[in-house]
Amino acid sequence: MQSVNHYENFPVASLLCPPPLRPPVQAIYHFARTADDLADEGNASAEARLAVLQTLQQDLLQSLSDAAFVSTTWPQMLAALRHQVLAFDLPVSLLLDLLDAFAQDVRYTRDARRYASRAELLDYCRRSANPIGRLLLHLYGVDDAVSWQQSDAICTALQLINFWQDLSVDVPRGRFYLPDNADLKLEMAFARDLMQHGAPLVHRVPGRAGWELRLVVQGGLRILDRCEGINTQLQRPQITWVDWLLMGWRACAMPQSRP
Repeated sequence: MQSVNHYENFPVASLLCPPPLRPPVQAIYHFARTADDLADEGNASAEARLAVLQTLQQDLLQSLSDAAFVSTTWPQMLAALRHQVLAFDLPVSLLLDLLDAFAQDVRYTRDARRYASRAELLDYCRRSANPIGRLLLHLYGVDDAVSWQQSDAICTALQLINFWQDLSVDVPRGRFYLPDNADLKLEMAFARDLMQHGAPLVHRVPGRAGWELRLVVQGGLRILDRCEGINTQLQRPQITWVDWLLMGWRACAMPQSRP
């Protein structure tokens, strides 16, 4: 699995991704990676970061509405994304949700603002993580409400797990994802429950993509196992080859029958 900083389980056209779907997955990934870097990398001010994210949103929308438009800043990335949006009828609102979440990262980080409650953090996850799962489901032709709900549960769980494993890295950078007065052990348990709630989705996603999802689910759960054994406010959990073998075995051992 590759990462877009806090999208550590974002699948980037892996070998398990059906070849016809690799171009749209790559286009989505490059868009998310570009926006995330604009929000997070370098020494630009918060105002400058928000302004360039706004420009990216404007260029995205104009590229989709005007076939002759060519972005002066991101010509190749937006041209590729436009092609895939039109080819697969990708929901543009989900791409805009991602941009909104990246802008929120800028505002919260620069102001050292903390999330006041789990509900507020989950609203952020709804825009920062859940769109990825829904975009992939769209590509796989899975569009029922139960699958959307299970996908949201998995994506939010992955986002939360990434937060809890990265506390020792995020806090020094001014990113405070643990809500005020929250019990970290309870938050980890909540993330585990979410992942287990979404896990039956592996039976709804067809072919090799379903097997990739099995690994994503088991990877998130294994990272949680590691987090629960250490103080993640002081150190980040390490995943070894033994963990990878265990994740693979657990992925294969997931029940075969549909729920």
